[in-house]
Amino acid sequence: MAFQRRRYNYYNRLRRLLPLICGFSGALLILFALLSVFSPPPDDSDRRISKQQINYGVNDEKKHVAVVVFRVPIFTGGRLDRDIWRSWNAQLFYGCCNASTKFPNAKAITRSDRYLAIATSGGLNQQRTGIVDAVVAARILNATLVIPKLDQKSYWKDASDFSHIFQVDWFISFLSKDVKIIEQLPPKRGRTWSPSRMRVPRKCNEKCYINRVLPVLQKRHAVQLNKFDYRLSNKLRDDLQKLRCRVNYHALKFTDPILKMGNELVRRMRSRSKHYIALHLRFEPDMLAFSGCYYGGGDKEKKELGSIRRRWKTLHVNNPEKQRRQGRCPLTPEEVGLMLRALGYGSDVHIYVASGEVYGGEESLAPLKALFPHFYSKDTIATKEELEPFSSYSSRMAALDFLVCDESDVFVTNNNGNMARILAGRRRYFGHKPTIRPNAKKLYKLFLSKENTTWEEFASRVRTFQKGFMGEPKEVRAGRGEFHENPSTCICEAKAKEGGMDSRKLGKKNKKEGDEPKEDEDAEWSSDYEEDQTDLHDRGLYNGTRLDYEDMSSDEPELEEMLSD
Repeated sequence: MAFQRRRYNYYNRLRRLLPLICGFSGALLILFALLSVFSPPPDDSDRRISKQQINYGVNDEKKHVAVVVFRVPIFTGGRLDRDIWRSWNAQLFYGCCNASTKFPNAKAITRSDRYLAIATSGGLNQQRTGIVDAVVAARILNATLVIPKLDQKSYWKDASDFSHIFQVDWFISFLSKDVKIIEQLPPKRGRTWSPSRMRVPRKCNEKCYINRVLPVLQKRHAVQLNKFDYRLSNKLRDDLQKLRCRVNYHALKFTDPILKMGNELVRRMRSRSKHYIALHLRFEPDMLAFSGCYYGGGDKEKKELGSIRRRWKTLHVNNPEKQRRQGRCPLTPEEVGLMLRALGYGSDVHIYVASGEVYGGEESLAPLKALFPHFYSKDTIATKEELEPFSSYSSRMAALDFLVCDESDVFVTNNNGNMARILAGRRRYFGHKPTIRPNAKKLYKLFLSKENTTWEEFASRVRTFQKGFMGEPKEVRAGRGEFHENPSTCICEAKAKEGGMDSRKLGKKNKKEGDEPKEDEDAEWSSDYEEDQTDLHDRGLYNGTRLDYEDMSSDEPELEEMLSD
């Protein structure tokens, strides 16, 4: 009886507690519901989140798990220790290409019975190098130069001639003291004169022209050098190097229609933002196929790029992983965006993209656009009607991109092609405006492991790896690399006001501690850059040329032209 009474009391107390337990549980559910409704959504700038186990204890049996978050900041790319829109000590360097007093006037040395004609090769910027070198070749031979013929038959299929792209009268008059230039060969005995045709080796120096071309010129009096691109050595005496600069940076002016449209595109970019970045993306299917790289697109990517690659029978099969590891592949659009954010360029920065067809289309561009929503090209800031006079001519369209990229505050190249090299040299000559080229070999490993690091660590390492690849003064030693990219002979240094101190010492004095590297680190960056250039040379990709004097195989007529710009 007593047992039944105790059990009754127990159930009675339990019955009184049930409403309290239910009420407490309901309150918790309501609280969780409110938190889920009013908590902020995941940040749009979060890209990937991964977990990594980190052992903090001595005893292996006791491990603490921490979460490492790779999260791109919304606005800025991280801590800034420099002016992202200027190069260090740029004000202490200036272009200088005047002829010396020992460089005689063209009238005194030009032979009246020597005419040199040139047929250029490739896209706009490859042809530009040919035009520059043609003037110097004519000076070496003491010959009259005929206005160069542009390539109208190769991959680009552009019917433009010299006068459609460049101002002929300005070109002739500006160089009148250096080389005599005429628009066409004079008639010979009342008939059209057909010059003797020949080709010279790659990187032909002054002695090479004297030995190979001059005897033919003396005998035939008119010679046309065909496929004239990179047919002149990088290493010439200073007066000839300075002549190169006078041609490239002063004598070659685009025609008024191109200048007018190009300047209008620049004005429209400036109206949107005080500063802008120009990006030469170079992520076209042809470029990726030629490089033999793989970007994780599965069988579809391998099949598509493989079919393009089979156009070139002489290309051997590459190991895609090795290509990426050795820095021989263009960065993906997302990787370019992450690099720029790590260098301090925030999501509010405006970007102008100079690019052909991007492999993967909008799907490939989406991550870059998410990082930089202010994303433009000539097609988005100009109407079809405005571009109609240029759109059927690849060289004229390339000239518009050239102008917008040249005027940008920062120029970024994803592949060291002709346009990138010429613009890099031009920007060095006109004030060392920042020109960024990815250190792809170092960045590759960093991109692979980024999910196992924080954004701060990632950004710090990007900034470290990019030192020596930012277009800074004296970043490349004089005489190294391609002259069109590093015109060191034509860049002079002003002494700093503080006691005539050398600019490098002044830079170290003005920089904060830890901002810039020590001398041994300087040497390491320089060697990184030069190793990169040597690698390009060895692969026959630097400037789209080979190091020796052998001609490119005629079995692949479009290979060099297609990849040149």
